[in-house]
Amino acid sequence: MTSGNVNYFDFQIRIIGGSQQTEGDIYFTELNKTVHFDIAPYEVHTFMLDNDEKYAVYNETTGTTSKSIHITTYHSVSVYAFCRFYQYSENSFVLPITALGTEYYQISYITGIDAYVVVATQDNTQIFHNNTLETTLQEGGVYYRTSNPEMTGSHITSNNPIAFFAQHQLTAVGGNDGNNLFEQLASVNTWDTSFFVPFAECENEIIRMVVSQNGTDIEIIGAAIRPGVPGAQETLTGLQAGDFVELEMIEGSNGCFIESNKPIGICTYMRSTNPVSCSSPTTSTAQSWVPGIRQLVPKVLMAPFIPGVSLVPSPLALHYAVICTPTDTKDSTKVSIGGATAIDLSGSTWYDNSAADMSFCRYELIKDSVSYIFSNPEGIIVFGYGTKGLTIFGFPSSYYYLAGSAMRDLEAAFYANDIPCGDLENNPICEKVVFFQAEIENMGVEVDSIKWYIDGEEFEPAQNQEIWNYTFTQQGEYKITMVVYYFENGETKTKTITGTLKRKDLWVKMRNIKH
Repeated sequence: MTSGNVNYFDFQIRIIGGSQQTEGDIYFTELNKTVHFDIAPYEVHTFMLDNDEKYAVYNETTGTTSKSIHITTYHSVSVYAFCRFYQYSENSFVLPITALGTEYYQISYITGIDAYVVVATQDNTQIFHNNTLETTLQEGGVYYRTSNPEMTGSHITSNNPIAFFAQHQLTAVGGNDGNNLFEQLASVNTWDTSFFVPFAECENEIIRMVVSQNGTDIEIIGAAIRPGVPGAQETLTGLQAGDFVELEMIEGSNGCFIESNKPIGICTYMRSTNPVSCSSPTTSTAQSWVPGIRQLVPKVLMAPFIPGVSLVPSPLALHYAVICTPTDTKDSTKVSIGGATAIDLSGSTWYDNSAADMSFCRYELIKDSVSYIFSNPEGIIVFGYGTKGLTIFGFPSSYYYLAGSAMRDLEAAFYANDIPCGDLENNPICEKVVFFQAEIENMGVEVDSIKWYIDGEEFEPAQNQEIWNYTFTQQGEYKITMVVYYFENGETKTKTITGTLKRKDLWVKMRNIKH
């Protein structure tokens, strides 16, 4: 973000309540200051930072600081962060600590000052950039790094889970109208091999793909490689870890389908040009993370991101959700506004992508003070964006972000009766016989053995079995653990995945019917 007087900044945190009333705290590490808040069910709570709080989170120089925020609540909420300077605006989802990892790749864009931010969740966290130790952080500590040229493909690792945010002070995608970038990126263990990328305003938006393992091959339908991009590869075969490829969507393809033989990370970008295909001729650069298709969730809770009042008025006035779901069940998608009864997405135009068997639609968010819950039992991924008109300076403004998806560990995982291990706790199983299946092909290492545990006791018949079953005769909760033993750099290491299985009998009551 361009530096300047914080009076011209609009920094805010948006917290959206779930089905239960809850309360929480916003803690400013540098100020040692806590702000308490309460949220009613489905309420949208917008916390506007004052000048002292802005300085406590705004990084102007590279290096290590304590400019971080820690948010805690009693019940689940959705959290987003927004930053604006004059017409420049961008926002990001904020992941819970449980979804964070220890391995990331930077995905940014060319021109100007590139940057990323790392936030430590534990003491004595070591931060490495391309295998070089940069710093050691304590809990709440921040490492801010800038560079010119850009750092897309840089490998950032740590010994403890960290939050990783890609940033850019000012860049332009596909044109001359620049904007800042701000998006939290997902850790490599959640990367997928199958993706569907919709478009927000323009059919020929830009996509960047970063590779995590050597020998990666990628297939694309609905996009083409952009030639001449500095630092980018112009092939889709034999890619090495850290390589990146830039694509441009093909107009009329209704989005892009991407498959790879090894996990990759993807970001999509709104363009800063005015192509004919744009429904809004005044969009500017904005970046969003794209999760894999296996990160579908049954519902997403979100709200439009309304800029606050500052010394410079905001041009952002139109706000949308982009809902992606399997084509066969797209008509089952519903929306609940402000906790009201869910209704169909009337008036929305669906775009079907036959290659991915996925569809998407845009839904305008016209109420700025309530929550929207989008749902589909077959799963959805939702993006959010905003745009509108020219500013008083003659430049457009936009934001783009991932509003909702899962962040499952896809590097190694297991399924119980086709339910992902991370979703077991919220999906009771009625069958007594439960079939388990390991998914470990994304680890990219030589697996030595597998062990399975039920409530801490090893189930020896399942040792080294990727597929097995067990009969649970009693109702209740069971802790299922899969431990994968593998070789890496000549050492034996382990990967442990745990899920809480709830076994619940399905009772059907029948009443006598008199004739």
